[in-house]
Amino acid sequence: MSNDALMPATAEGPTDGQRRFLRYFTGCLIDLVVLNLFVEYSGKVFVDTFTTSLLAAILLQVLLKWTILAEHWVMDWFKARGGGGWMTFLKYFTAWLILFGSKFVILEALAQVFGENVKFEGIWHGIVTLIVVVVVMLVVEELVVRFYRKLGNKTA
Repeated sequence: MSNDALMPATAEGPTDGQRRFLRYFTGCLIDLVVLNLFVEYSGKVFVDTFTTSLLAAILLQVLLKWTILAEHWVMDWFKARGGGGWMTFLKYFTAWLILFGSKFVILEALAQVFGENVKFEGIWHGIVTLIVVVVVMLVVEELVVRFYRKLGNKTA
């Protein structure tokens, strides 16, 4: 048997679509794990079934990505206009408003889609609990990305 038989058919890297799929797939799995850990250990997050938590994790991933896209769009819009102190204040205030206000949209979307099957309880009708869950999801996603990138920097 020759060495050529052991080589892969192609040595092409993944496409942008494949990379995007893997990023969102991994994000959904991370969100699923984080959500279910909060369900199991916090007492302030309730999800009736694993299937519901899977669907909620997918919805959360989509809504969080839309939020980040909107925030970046606003930051770029303000950055293109330049300006002084007032524009800088508006840029950061608007970004904060999008990031904070989106949690109310996310909570309502979860309520509309899942009703009583997904609940966040606590201060301000569960919004603080949702914010904690989302922040933990984003932190874990960032840690996984950093770990993945470190693996690529190692030499064999």
